[in-house]
Amino acid sequence: MQLNNNVTEFILIGLTQDPLRKKIVFFIFLLFYLGMLVGNLLIITTIKTSQALQSPMYFFLFYLSLSDTCFSTSIAPRTLVDSLSKKTTISFSECIIQVFTLHLFGSLEVFILILMAVDRYVAICKPLHYMTIMSHRVCSVLVAVAWVGSCAHSLVQIFLALRLPFCGPNEIDHYFCDLEPLLKLACTDTYVTNLLLVFNSGAICTVGFVVLMFSYVIILHSLRNHSAEGRRKALSTCISHIIVVVLFFVPCIFIYTRPATTFPMDKMIAVFYTIRTPLLNPLIYTLRNAEVKNAMKKLWSKKLVSEDMR
Repeated sequence: MQLNNNVTEFILIGLTQDPLRKKIVFFIFLLFYLGMLVGNLLIITTIKTSQALQSPMYFFLFYLSLSDTCFSTSIAPRTLVDSLSKKTTISFSECIIQVFTLHLFGSLEVFILILMAVDRYVAICKPLHYMTIMSHRVCSVLVAVAWVGSCAHSLVQIFLALRLPFCGPNEIDHYFCDLEPLLKLACTDTYVTNLLLVFNSGAICTVGFVVLMFSYVIILHSLRNHSAEGRRKALSTCISHIIVVVLFFVPCIFIYTRPATTFPMDKMIAVFYTIRTPLLNPLIYTLRNAEVKNAMKKLWSKKLVSEDMR
């Protein structure tokens, strides 16, 4: 369908066109991206190498960190290069690939967060049957379903994007390719496509947020029957998860659940869920989780010992 378009490449306007501000954007994104990489890769490595972190909660946390890493990587490196370049063009094919990867790993994060809420519900409300219900096989199947659902969601995005005819102009008023800014450039009525976009992306964000918040309300309500120590531990875990949910979902809901209109603040809001939340996730899960911190200390100690023995 690309052959029917006069536009073969797009110009990304970015967050700013001012040379000095572009350098500031570069350094901020570089710090955020490197921090995100270090934090999430440390969690991935720790969970994979630690025998103490083999419960279902950490199994899902592994995939949350993986999705965070891939999600930001689909956007940040390109933004860093564009911040230092005068020519910020992206080909039609690269744009479509970015739309696919953005929604693949973004929706995967949504599904993993829902699975983490299910895991906490079973652990707190069905503790005697926890290991039976949340067996390794069940967790693997749930993650596989999450991958399939994410692929289906992303393919719908690609299908909608490829149906759009582009004949100029070709300037995308954003720092990455997404379906919503592409709708503004289409040479056709996009009312139906916008409804499908809201139904697809908007529904995933909104329904996911409602399901997660409802599940945590049930979990917190059930803590009445637990001991003081049990309530403290469960409350600490749930608060961490709720913080992650709010930071990720609220900006997404604002962007994807409204008609095809754009506001100047949209690009800054997008920064929250594309780079800032993936950076905060490892901080939230490590600073509030003693088991993860202890496992990281042991991993670091083993590394130091192995280096001393060389």
